[in-house]
Amino acid sequence: MGDKWIGVALSDPLRILASPLVILRRDDDGKTVENIEALVKTHQPDLLVVGLPVSLNGTIGPQAEKVKAFSGLLSQSLDTEIVFRDERFSTDEARRKMNDSGKNNKTVRDDAAAAAVILQDYLDETNPPCFQP
Repeated sequence: MGDKWIGVALSDPLRILASPLVILRRDDDGKTVENIEALVKTHQPDLLVVGLPVSLNGTIGPQAEKVKAFSGLLSQSLDTEIVFRDERFSTDEARRKMNDSGKNNKTVRDDAAAAAVILQDYLDETNPPCFQP
């Protein structure tokens, strides 16, 4: 979640695969909350995974505090659990995956692709493996 844009991703119903969904322009907090409320109403997620911009040394800086404050506004208007995930290197990983797949930034914006990386990391960590070797 940046100062200008918020990338949004969605998982499949089985919570196996995350995909970029949309990028929201972040104008003012009230309008942004309304836009997220509309997405939640449409897609009915079990929870929201919010990327937290932790600094490289692992501390919570000013940008992470902004994300937490905005998430507090969201939690007041939504009846949906919010989970924070470290978003370090998610944009780099998203760009690498887009390059590997042949997609360029015109096809999928970095913000939505990074949101998919953050969500996929969460899904991989919280879901048990489907198959045992």
